Amino acid sequence: MSHYFQDDPTLASKERRLSLDIDDKHLEFLADNGVFSKDKIDEGTTIFLKVLVPLRLSGKILDLGCGYGPIGLTIAMTSPHARVDLADINSRAVALCEKNAQNLGLSQRVTCLQSDIYEKIEGPYDSIVVNPPIRAGKIVTYAMYEGAKQNLIDGGSLFIVIRKAQGAESAAKYIESIFGNITLLKRHKGYHIYQAKKMDK
Repeated sequence: MSHYFQDDPTLASKERRLSLDIDDKHLEFLADNGVFSKDKIDEGTTIFLKVLVPLRLSGKILDLGCGYGPIGLTIAMTSPHARVDLADINSRAVALCEKNAQNLGLSQRVTCLQSDIYEKIEGPYDSIVVNPPIRAGKIVTYAMYEGAKQNLIDGGSLFIVIRKAQGAESAAKYIESIFGNITLLKRHKGYHIYQAKKMDK
């Protein structure tokens, strides 16, 4: 069985087009078999974006575990001064991300790359955003949180969205143990959105 958090290029392709309306913009994304949330944009992603977009994140941003790119590409579309790297282990997701960036006219400001967590990431970043692949297990998701600190600038922030039923509170405690702080930005429909800031030494 193939999982979206693995790289399985042999899986039969069936592309579909998904849409997202946010911040007075209409965005369309190509999705496919073998990627996360292939039939519709995940509810957690939509809730996350409703928090992130108004922040107008700037500077260098990483969308880790990006899938076909709805989070990172929406940030790039709504924050014209942001430079966004989108990374995923899944080669099909990365290829879709590249197509979506091109279709949205964002190729000059975004980079889509295949990376096993932070393996090929070149920080530091002003912000790292993560909708963690819960089904990949804690070893993977907690490595995403832990590695964020060393890949952020001083004063930079990690943002995550996670459902209470999928361990939001224990994840928040773990992140706080790394960063020394954590803020709950929003709680909606069981989803928790957190920010942790890398404090100056």
